[in-house]
Amino acid sequence: MSDKSNAASGKLRFSDGVRDAVPICLGYLSVSLAFGMIAAGKGMPVWIAELFAVTCVSGTGQFVGVNLMSAAAPLIELLCTLAVINARYLLMSVSLSQKLPTSMTLWQRLVVAYGNTDEIFALASTQTRPLTFGYMCGMIFISVSGWLAGTLTGALAGEVIPQSVMSAMNIALYAMYIALIIPDAKKSGPIAAVVLTAAALSCILTYLPATSGLGAGWTIIAAGAAASVAGAILFPRDIGETEGE
Repeated sequence: MSDKSNAASGKLRFSDGVRDAVPICLGYLSVSLAFGMIAAGKGMPVWIAELFAVTCVSGTGQFVGVNLMSAAAPLIELLCTLAVINARYLLMSVSLSQKLPTSMTLWQRLVVAYGNTDEIFALASTQTRPLTFGYMCGMIFISVSGWLAGTLTGALAGEVIPQSVMSAMNIALYAMYIALIIPDAKKSGPIAAVVLTAAALSCILTYLPATSGLGAGWTIIAAGAAASVAGAILFPRDIGETEGE
């Protein structure tokens, strides 16, 4: 089928996915650049930083993961922490699967699940035309390429930049967290309450003598899970309210 026929039929192509995801790629470049530099600053070899980026494809997960690895956290703590942090991708994949064509094979769905980041999910969910495997691959290809290119560039730069400058890059981790939570917290009182509860619990678990020996990963898991449960109990939402949004 010619390009003209594809356009006429409204079928989404690989090139459409690449074009639509260019802004995502540009955004990933800056975040992954910071990750690569932080990873290098913590002594992670370039090839391991790049391998981590390939296998994780999660900004929050990678930033937290590299901090846990630099602190020599046990493997089970690292795996559990990343599983909790990235649990949202399971829900997003289940939601996105409802928009994928029934003809898509298992291996194709696995490819889509691999590249189903927050931004790609948002873009695919708002697409009015039927999704295709080619379109999803186009978005994933350009987005992950930007992620890996930024990681590689940052890791290489981190090997030559003075350590005093590299130390300042650690602020990127906290800046990213703030950028993620502040917009939603400003719009919703319950979300703000859950965020503040999680922060307070994290401080308590960190400085309370009885729990100060917990690793950073376990602290994140405990504080996040407890705050989420408290939020679900104190601020329940009706199904009708959710569907009406």
